[in-house]
Amino acid sequence: MKLAALISNRNRLFWALNLAGWSGYLVAAWLGALAHEKPEAYLWVIAATAVSGFAATVPMRALYQRLWSGSMLRLALGMLAACYVLALAWRWLQNYLYYEWVKHNWQPEHLMDYVGGVLGSFYILLCWSGLYFGIKYYQQLQEQTQATLKATAAAHQAQLKMLRYQLNPHFLFNTLNAISTLILDGANDTANRAVTRLSDFLRYTLENDPEKRVTLGSELAAIDLYLEIEKVRFNERLTIRKDVADDAMPALVPSLILQPLIENAIKYAISPSEEGGTLRISARVHHGTLILQVADTGPGLGKCKAEHKSSGVGLANTRERLQQLYGDQQAFTLAPNEPSGLVVTINIPYETDS
Repeated sequence: MKLAALISNRNRLFWALNLAGWSGYLVAAWLGALAHEKPEAYLWVIAATAVSGFAATVPMRALYQRLWSGSMLRLALGMLAACYVLALAWRWLQNYLYYEWVKHNWQPEHLMDYVGGVLGSFYILLCWSGLYFGIKYYQQLQEQTQATLKATAAAHQAQLKMLRYQLNPHFLFNTLNAISTLILDGANDTANRAVTRLSDFLRYTLENDPEKRVTLGSELAAIDLYLEIEKVRFNERLTIRKDVADDAMPALVPSLILQPLIENAIKYAISPSEEGGTLRISARVHHGTLILQVADTGPGLGKCKAEHKSSGVGLANTRERLQQLYGDQQAFTLAPNEPSGLVVTINIPYETDS
């Protein structure tokens, strides 16, 4: 956590890296002087050189910050000029201290001797500048990457919510239509129960985030609320069968992943038939995979009458939502049901809270 806090604070990171870099320079130069048996005074010249080099990079940083938003040419020219001017001053100080402390007040014959070796100092400051801009560009790239990831995540969440709620207006319209019919027929008690179930179901849809997963048991409880509402519309025409294994109940599934499949089956398999039909919901676990199935006894895919053919919105949305949540770890298939109808199968990884 301390390292992450250091990296996130640019000012603190600069001082930490700058201090570490010049400390490394001091240690390397000090060890080199000891290896060549330099006098003690020379070691103090090295220490003063490292401290002055550290101080020289402070105005360099301020200049680079001002040049950062400008053109690349301006930045390059400013960097070269700053490195050379500061290298002259830095090298003059090094030579002056060397003549004063090591040569004991010996005066060179020419003033140019005070800036001898300026190219070496220039290269050191140029390398420092390269590291500075390299780290700065890397930080900028990381910020852009994080911003892109956040934007992608926000779009991902918005898409999931859109896919989940796109079908609800169809269901709401049909349910309110049925309740209105019950009230007109004087079946007030039945209409009241339908309103209560509708209220409970809508509360469930609003309280559960489409990106978060719920247990299959909780999902089936919500589906029961939905089916009780549909039973009000279809009465004996709708038969519900469930075949859910005990070990599948604690499995985590996307909230309301089954509702659009069931709504699709009722709308395009049960509703068009005068005799109604049977809806079967099953779930089992096989080799680490949760297998969910919704089967109906309707005419089957491609056999519906023109006016009752599915628009495919529910199936397409469910397929897209599974792709968003699980990627290649999921499978969504359609197959004929025997003797008639359609079977929709969902395969997702078997996971539980534990």
